Amino acid sequence: MTRIVVLNGPNLGRLGSRDPEVYGHATLSDIHATLDAQCPAGVSCEVRQTDSEAELISWLHEAIDTGSPVILNPAAFTHYSYALRDAAEMVTQAGLPLIEIHLSNPHQRESFRRQSVISAVATGVIAGFGADSYILALQQITRMAGN
Repeated sequence: MTRIVVLNGPNLGRLGSRDPEVYGHATLSDIHATLDAQCPAGVSCEVRQTDSEAELISWLHEAIDTGSPVILNPAAFTHYSYALRDAAEMVTQAGLPLIEIHLSNPHQRESFRRQSVISAVATGVIAGFGADSYILALQQITRMAGN
């Protein structure tokens, strides 16, 4: 069975109530349920969220150790966390796909949100499709894994 870890950074536990005009009305639980429903046979999604940079990095290390592809919404860490960038790079260096996703399109937002330190080391980036960004990433990773 292919296990995909879906990692979410700071404030994403507030989805559904935080700026719904930007991030939509779906909660992280809603997104998790949709991912579970969309997972093909032989694939499981483990959705996690933390406001802690250290915990997010630890989860990336765990993904390497378990050989798990990653869907990563780094949230605000996108713009400045070089430690998270280094951990994400280790994932791809281990030969595992890591897809960076964003609910909104950062390039349509404030200038400080337009730079990602993660994108250069990610396998790919999906942004601007709301909760569907997660589904698009799941579809691509399962294709890459041959499921």
